Amino acid sequence: MNVLVFLIPISLFLGGLGLVAFFWFIKSQQFDDPQGDAERILAKDFDDHPRSE
Repeated sequence: MNVLVFLIPISLFLGGLGLVAFFWFIKSQQFDDPQGDAERILAKDFDDHPRSE
């Protein structure tokens, strides 16, 4: 039972940290173009092979 004294605050802290990171990503417009990748892969000029150097 004594371990719960440590685990509950740690889990609340990590959950809050994840929530803050999620809102920061939303605010910094990380998810601004969800359709861009879907349309880019269907474009005629899409090349699925990496460039050889």
